[in-house]
Amino acid sequence: MTLGPIMADVGGLSLTAEDRDVLAHPLVGGVILFARNYSDPDQLRALCNELLAIKSPRLLIAVDHEGGRVQRFRVGFTRVPAMGTLSRLHEESPSRAVEDARLFGETIGRELASFGIDLCFAPVLDRDCGVSTVIGDRAFSSDPELIIKLARAFRSGLNAAGLKATGKHFPGHGAVAADSHLELPIDRRQFADIEARDLVPFKALIDDGIESLMLAHVRYSAFDDIPASFSRKWIRGLLRSQYKYNGAVFCDDLCMKGAVVVGDIVERARIAIAAGCDMLPVCNERGEVVKLLDALPVKERRLSSARLKALYRSDT
Repeated sequence: MTLGPIMADVGGLSLTAEDRDVLAHPLVGGVILFARNYSDPDQLRALCNELLAIKSPRLLIAVDHEGGRVQRFRVGFTRVPAMGTLSRLHEESPSRAVEDARLFGETIGRELASFGIDLCFAPVLDRDCGVSTVIGDRAFSSDPELIIKLARAFRSGLNAAGLKATGKHFPGHGAVAADSHLELPIDRRQFADIEARDLVPFKALIDDGIESLMLAHVRYSAFDDIPASFSRKWIRGLLRSQYKYNGAVFCDDLCMKGAVVVGDIVERARIAIAAGCDMLPVCNERGEVVKLLDALPVKERRLSSARLKALYRSDT
């Protein structure tokens, strides 16, 4: 059987009967966890064991756990600083900054893997352009070459702990002020400028073989009139055909305000899948998940499923 394209969430510390029914649906291939799903290590282990036992092939389990202000589990976990601290450290000691990046990745990976979690949705490959407050110090740096250096070290730490990496938010969210959680940002720069700066870290990590990418709900008006997360030109054209990327592609959360411009939840999902996204997170809106399960056809998606199964932590 293949993994379905929907990544759903759950409301609490353990699964309800409705949760089990939704997650067992063949269209659901993954689950994303939030702070509301964590009270203590024993509870999280029990929840993850429940999730892993629901179906075969098993659900892919993910969490936004980058360090800094985006770290869903805190009590009982190592408090990892924001990745932006590493660029400042690099000015004093480049070797220590690289080693800390590796240690941060390994620490996050080891702690999450011990509970059965597959993905931490990191590293952030966006540039900190001093414009976006939603990115800000989540980015390693404004310098593409330094981002590459530190992100490679972070990814090596994750991989050493058995986790795969997810670079985000392709092709770069750092040069727009708007927050795609709340509205659709529009980046009006010429493609040559984006390619010369923002795309550089993504291209380097793609060439390294990074296992997955997450697309930005940002419209780059000089390149396409639809947000990158729904764009055939960005995904099937640039990413797959030109950059020869073979890893998994995640859409950003379909319930974010930056996604609503393309239609209702069903239209969003259909367009994202047609554009080339392998998995679609649908967060904090159970009713929208149910609409998708009722509306989308169940199909064998062998290539997408193979890409997603390759993201299972390596001890399974």
